[in-house]
Amino acid sequence: MQLVLATNNPDKIREIKHLLDDLPVTVLTFEDFLEFPEPEETGATLEENAILKARTISEFCDLPALADDSGLEVDVLGGAPGVMSSRYAGENVTYRDNNEKLLRELKGLPQEKRTARFRCVIAIAWDKDKVETVEGVAEGFIAEDIIGDKGFGYDPLFFYPPKRKRFSEMTLEEKSLVSHRGLALQEARTLIIEHLNRRFS
Repeated sequence: MQLVLATNNPDKIREIKHLLDDLPVTVLTFEDFLEFPEPEETGATLEENAILKARTISEFCDLPALADDSGLEVDVLGGAPGVMSSRYAGENVTYRDNNEKLLRELKGLPQEKRTARFRCVIAIAWDKDKVETVEGVAEGFIAEDIIGDKGFGYDPLFFYPPKRKRFSEMTLEEKSLVSHRGLALQEARTLIIEHLNRRFS
């Protein structure tokens, strides 16, 4: 079975491929297609955006497509940046820009007011009519500085208490077991296996 990843983000591609590499699935990316579209994320929720991206890419490639939309929800900010996580500091900004804006928003707040969670929704569009979604959540809090050179996005700020470290301090293997995307992908693996079993039974 071929499965297209509906993202142009090489960091996401690396994490997703890592968790799917032992399945009997050929994972394709934007590099395997000419003029690969980049759907505009117009949804009001992570789920809407994930479905929108998966459907668009599935129709374009005429193949099943997997998309994720992830967001960081900070409680004291009413759940922001949420669905706007990648564009928190504006359009075409760097991960660092977003991290620095968040630090400014939380400046001076004690740890108990810095609680946050990463949320990831994964959508798999098997065809234009059938889309399934799963979700993963990781609870933690926002640190007061930017540390660590692994991961991407808000990983250098997100402290995960059970491991006593930030996502940016974890190996890919460590992070895949506990992160929002890792947990969602474990659920997505189940969907893929069930689909394969139905297809070849």
